[in-house]
Amino acid sequence: MAFAITQTCCNDATCVSVCPVNCIHPTPDEPDFGTTEMLYVDPASCIDCGACADACPVDAIFPADLLTGPLEVYAGINAAFYADREPVPSADPAPNFHRWAPPTFDRAIPSDFAPPDIAVVGTGPAGMYAVEDLLLHTNARVTLIDRLPVAGGLVRYGVAPDHPATKRIGETFSRLHEHPRLRMRLGTQVGRDVSVDELAERHDAVVYAIGASSARGLGIEGEELPGSIAATTVVAWYNGHPDVPANAVDLSAERVVLVGTGNVALDVARILTADPDDLAGTTIAPHALECLRTSKIREVVLLARRGPEDAAYTSPELLALAGRAGVPLVVDDVDPRTTAAIDAGTGKAALLRELGRETVEWTVPPASDARRIVLRFHSAPTAIIGDTQVRGLRVTGREEPVEIAAGQVVRAVGYRGVPVPGLPFDDDRGTIPNTAGRVDGRSGAYVVGWIKRGPSGGIGANRTCARETVATLLEDITSGRLPVRERRSPVAALAARFRRR
Repeated sequence: MAFAITQTCCNDATCVSVCPVNCIHPTPDEPDFGTTEMLYVDPASCIDCGACADACPVDAIFPADLLTGPLEVYAGINAAFYADREPVPSADPAPNFHRWAPPTFDRAIPSDFAPPDIAVVGTGPAGMYAVEDLLLHTNARVTLIDRLPVAGGLVRYGVAPDHPATKRIGETFSRLHEHPRLRMRLGTQVGRDVSVDELAERHDAVVYAIGASSARGLGIEGEELPGSIAATTVVAWYNGHPDVPANAVDLSAERVVLVGTGNVALDVARILTADPDDLAGTTIAPHALECLRTSKIREVVLLARRGPEDAAYTSPELLALAGRAGVPLVVDDVDPRTTAAIDAGTGKAALLRELGRETVEWTVPPASDARRIVLRFHSAPTAIIGDTQVRGLRVTGREEPVEIAAGQVVRAVGYRGVPVPGLPFDDDRGTIPNTAGRVDGRSGAYVVGWIKRGPSGGIGANRTCARETVATLLEDITSGRLPVRERRSPVAALAARFRRR
């Protein structure tokens, strides 16, 4: 029986590189890699060797005949990907056998070059994929810097606590922390403890993998009212981020409106409506767990500007949300465009056909004491209502504006990068301007991850992103554009400077 890839697929293609018969697609050299929601195993080609399951860093691959419960549907999802797919041509006697392999470094630092000293700022997936490439494929000495006292970045503080398999990729990264050519400097903030110029002085190159830590705003009236909060704050709160106090999130409202339908919005909706007993024993912050035990939330509304066919969430995350026992997911069908899209649509819209539908009365609190999640499409926020506290959200309706009675509004419309003193910044895109990872106008500075390309793509997308940046860095070294200088213990000198401060 073939294997199948399931919900927690991270798209980093480790499984692709170990498959002996090339039955996992899309591969990184195919046009749709990075645009599909996950990778898929072709059941007709799979030889049931299990190499992909052993290599998967997030435990997302299982024998298809052993899938049960919410994961059972993934056997069909994997097969459906290949239903109308043209076979991949191959000149090999055995079609597709070993057709794809991960690209190797086509350049190396010449042996007469001194080992470069490279700093990587940020210990999330983007930074760690860059560190992995540098340590495993070059002789570089790496200093890993993070402003927080613990490593992990997005894996530690951005992944929902009920997704332990996804968090497990952090174990893969943490093994690199003990590498003999790596030194870690945690609790060190660029711009506070050390400047961009000081890092450049002590290293041949600096790679910034600082992500996109701020939240985009809605730009509507009332956004600053108490009870209006960013999803980034909620995520950091239930993950125990040291920057977010234990009382940052108030769960005393009966109805919460989440503006946005991306995976982060689904994560927040799922946690806010979860049975606290199901979260006990996970990595959820103790203060968040205790707060959930006394929560008054009965209804979480997911508000989408567009229709169900264009929703921002991925199909696996929606399936997981819809498959939960005890917390129904329903669709507000007041807009005929929503009903028509679900009944006639394909893809994401078709996934909603089995859900309950009703015309919700928004001007009053939720009628039932049972918790539920409501999807409302074709509805954009126009104003948050309240005097000293949020009491509702005005949104567009089919014919006229609608006021949703709610005690809290959570903004989940995307992340945004923040400037680094001493580096250029594109305020429109929220990124550091760069060319293939090389920071524009700043020799020796490089970027990777969301601060490089914007807040798009999951964990695995950073692997390809890091490969490009590291290749650019190596090209600069070998071409002489970035001279590598002999130094005496740059790490010790920098550490002494940290201690003095």
